[in-house]
Amino acid sequence: MTSIALDRGDAPASTHRGPRLDGGWHPGGRWAFLALLIGGLAYAGVSVAADTAEVGAPLAGGVFLFLGLALLIALGFEFVNGFHDTANAVATVIYTHALPAPVAVVWSGVFNFLGVMASSGAVAYSIITLLPIDLILHVGSLGGFAMIFALLLAAVLWNLATWFVGLPNSSSHALIGSILGVGLAHQWLTAAPGSGVDGAQVRKVLSALLFSPVVGFVGAMLLLLVMKRFLKNPVLYREPVGQTPPPKGIRALLIFTCSAVSFAHGGNDGQKGMGLIMLILIGCAPTAYALNRTMPESATSAFVATAEAAARAYADKAGTTLPTVDAARGTITEALRLKHVAKPAVYAGLATLSRDVAARIDDYGALSKVPAAAVPNLRNDMYLVFDATKLVVADPAAQARFTAAEVATLKSYDEGLERGTRYIPFWVKVTVALALGLGTMVGWRRIVVTVGEKIGKTHLTYGMGAAAELMAASTILLAERFGAPVSTTHILSSGVAGASVANGAGLQRRTIRNMALAWLMTLPAAMLLSGLLYWLLLGFVRVVGGA
Repeated sequence: MTSIALDRGDAPASTHRGPRLDGGWHPGGRWAFLALLIGGLAYAGVSVAADTAEVGAPLAGGVFLFLGLALLIALGFEFVNGFHDTANAVATVIYTHALPAPVAVVWSGVFNFLGVMASSGAVAYSIITLLPIDLILHVGSLGGFAMIFALLLAAVLWNLATWFVGLPNSSSHALIGSILGVGLAHQWLTAAPGSGVDGAQVRKVLSALLFSPVVGFVGAMLLLLVMKRFLKNPVLYREPVGQTPPPKGIRALLIFTCSAVSFAHGGNDGQKGMGLIMLILIGCAPTAYALNRTMPESATSAFVATAEAAARAYADKAGTTLPTVDAARGTITEALRLKHVAKPAVYAGLATLSRDVAARIDDYGALSKVPAAAVPNLRNDMYLVFDATKLVVADPAAQARFTAAEVATLKSYDEGLERGTRYIPFWVKVTVALALGLGTMVGWRRIVVTVGEKIGKTHLTYGMGAAAELMAASTILLAERFGAPVSTTHILSSGVAGASVANGAGLQRRTIRNMALAWLMTLPAAMLLSGLLYWLLLGFVRVVGGA
């Protein structure tokens, strides 16, 4: 039975050492939860209707319902992420009796909400770049919709399966595996070279997911050893007595670390849902969401000037006649598929497309004034130039051909393109924050029991909990700073294991083995599931579309 915040508090206190996890629903808490849930969904619907009406392109009833279903599944992923991953953050304060379980999950949910609202958005689009370029450019096609539903459903199903058996599995791993599965299935179905996933970006993302649990384990172990060396209070390293809360200072530390992990989790994991929702919005309502219409009109002249300067730099290195706009698009798309941009033909294409983008935006006067019919093409051209320019400024071979001043111009140009095409509306942040925060308050018990009772052979001590959570929060916040998606689950559960070792407690082999199997199986299982779903959904939408 799932448990939610605001326990009635009318049952007698338990006499056993472990925390009380079976509190019931407070009637007021139930109604507050439902009000927030329904209010968040209504806010999303009203915002979509208002945004599309504002640009003069209101959605038809069928499209609006389709968009609503897609958004519901995306928010469902974040909701499941909340009770699956954030349970790790509250396990330490619950098992050290720093906070009662109902209070802990509400507290964690609030800080998850705040973490999402304070996030930068950098992680959101690092996930999106794993997808094949042609699916991103044509996200509003039948293949694009099949992609979105396949990867979302696969990630949610795997998360629910591991939650059901109480394994602290990573939602990030599940989502990334789902994206990889869709990309590989797309490459297999199209048989086009380079039409699958971005290998370089995959290596970057997977290295962060692989390295972060090691940091959690080793860091928490070393931190607890340092604490033992300098903090001599023996209470820190003993098991809690009965249901007695820890001393005030230790309790404040544990609540702080729980808050920090929850805040960091919201800031990192919430962005993954934002990125997926932006893909859905761009596919269903490109006129309202494909371009950042909130950019001020005053920024247009500076962007146009930078685009023209970048076009001149590219033209100087092309050494050939500049192609037509259509030919430039084809050249750049192919270069992005193969991840090889350091050649004159690509520079010539970038010069042509940059001049064309600058001319069109200059004619319109601002992104907010771009006509509805012109939005998809302009967004795709800006996206192509953005991704290609990003590769140019990161490629030593390409940089060697440009002067330092030209490289600075290209970087400035790339930043302008990013601001114009990659943004997160305020209402998207709010709804994702609500989904993640409310999800924290439901279904947390299975994972909490695993983290609190089944990793180490002894009960969690105050010092073990503080060391694991301090290291987890630090690692996640640092990862967000660099736009790297990491797993709160893996970092914190590894931290608990490292702290258990440092405290002289052994590890429960069965739990560690099952966690390792879940870690190893998540990517291939999610890839297989999403690939199969993509193939089935693509066939279905083609039949429906043909009909």
